[in-house]
Amino acid sequence: MAVRKLKPTTPSQRFRVVNSFQEVTTNKPEKGLTKGKGKSGGRNNTGKMTMRYVGGGHKRKLRAIDFKRDKDNVPAKVATIEYDPNRTARIALLHYADGDKRYIIAPNGLKVGDSVISGSEATPEVGNCMLLKDIPLGSVVSCIEMRPGQGAIMARSAGSFAQLVARDGKYAVLKMPSSEVRLVLITCKAMIGAVSNSDHALEVSGKAGRSRWLGRRPRTRGVAMNPVDHPMGGGEGRASGGHPRSRKGLPAKGYKTRYKKKASNRFIVERRKK
Repeated sequence: MAVRKLKPTTPSQRFRVVNSFQEVTTNKPEKGLTKGKGKSGGRNNTGKMTMRYVGGGHKRKLRAIDFKRDKDNVPAKVATIEYDPNRTARIALLHYADGDKRYIIAPNGLKVGDSVISGSEATPEVGNCMLLKDIPLGSVVSCIEMRPGQGAIMARSAGSFAQLVARDGKYAVLKMPSSEVRLVLITCKAMIGAVSNSDHALEVSGKAGRSRWLGRRPRTRGVAMNPVDHPMGGGEGRASGGHPRSRKGLPAKGYKTRYKKKASNRFIVERRKK
């Protein structure tokens, strides 16, 4: 995985840094695992715009990703590594020994032809999915469940991973990508290895048009609005807008918005560092 800088043939290309897509092996997804994805343009079922700055963008197809990895003790071969327009990570198409085909989030280092397996027969090798109670301490893991059988919901974006620090009774202690240390039940599953496409953070858009391709419409600054529309609006001349705030008036920098009585707070051993 690498990035490449384009020749400055136009002003927008001068600063653009794009992904090389070296690891991608095909540009056609598995037809049986895809379906069309609709667009709302930020509007609800009555046609009212409830989300601003959303609309347009390239047409996409949804890939059915197996986040649960519940096909236990059935070996599979990696058939392709593919690009997915709906996420930053690469995905891998698995051909199982019983003929089934499924997509998974591809970890770093997974190649076409590699064998992967999940369940009790799995070993701590890249791409395999195991229970946290069976994974060696100090291992790098990703695609982690928060509740047994729920499916992976943590550490799924490009380059992210968590580290299995310790085990304490029925809980595993994980250091999350945010540097938060939290407890997760040892009966939850996780994939061995970090998520692929770690160079995604080095990409540079280069032009406003690329945001439109991704379905992001131009965003109006708060200081450019009137006081009736935003707390930072108004003022004579070009006023700074005062303390940074959201449209609702909530402080935008450093203000904690997490609910103080949230049930899962008791599983957090150490808060994330700024």
